[in-house]
Amino acid sequence: MSAQKVLVTGSSNGFGYLIVQSLVDKGHTVYATMRGAGGKNAGKASELTAYADSKEGTVHIIDLDVTSDSSVEEAVGKAVELGGIDAVVNNAGYGVGGFTEAVTTEQMKHIFDVNVFGVHRVTRAALPGMRAEGSGLFVNISSVMGRVVLPFAGPYTATKFALEGFSENLRYELAPTGVDVTVVEPGGFGTGFLGAMVSGSDESRLDSYGPLKEVPDQMWGGFEQMLAADDAPDPQLVADAVIELIETPAGKRPLRVVVDPMSGGEGPTTINGVTDEIQPAIMANFGMEDSLSVIG
Repeated sequence: MSAQKVLVTGSSNGFGYLIVQSLVDKGHTVYATMRGAGGKNAGKASELTAYADSKEGTVHIIDLDVTSDSSVEEAVGKAVELGGIDAVVNNAGYGVGGFTEAVTTEQMKHIFDVNVFGVHRVTRAALPGMRAEGSGLFVNISSVMGRVVLPFAGPYTATKFALEGFSENLRYELAPTGVDVTVVEPGGFGTGFLGAMVSGSDESRLDSYGPLKEVPDQMWGGFEQMLAADDAPDPQLVADAVIELIETPAGKRPLRVVVDPMSGGEGPTTINGVTDEIQPAIMANFGMEDSLSVIG
């Protein structure tokens, strides 16, 4: 496949940072978007620019806040001016954990604004150009926790379940237009995600749990230690999965890809298999079999 022009959100760290580097390694043009590209993330922006200097691909740093309609529209507009967008990797996101009762309504609104509404904003901004071209790809970074549930991550899990439904629905809607939608479901990786996870800010609610209030920190702290070990899964596996999807011919991309070496991914893989079996019958009942032309 020829070099692609790819917009990546949340490029300043974690999977996004690795995805940008990996795309550049393969000769693609990348619009590496992030908040504060000229401020708090200026160092990361400079690192990515310097990295691309010795590689086959090209990096354009673009400031983008996924919670702002105007920021998203301006960023996508810049990418279009620079040459257009063949693919979008919706990667920006963060976690809120602990006891869900201690999470305020404002915290709940904000995580949905980033993890779900942010994907919607970027998708809406990029879609008209892709539909006009009759081709394009959205790779939405979900999580195994968008298919299976662990306690003490209620808000995050809720956003990823929402993202899964949003993405699958969009895939069916866009199947006739030539635009693909696919989901990557990472398991646990040492990207610093757990260390940056936010807890519920209602301390009085948390205190009312007594000694139980320590359980979430104990659980997630144990996971964090596992992910910091020398034999922990390499986050590059997720970036590699994204690259493979981008370089796979249109119409041949699977709906979901599980990347979970720590647990083996059996849970989400099993659920994905069951839904892949059920969905054709559901669509047939509504006379919409053609929308399944890209399922798999």
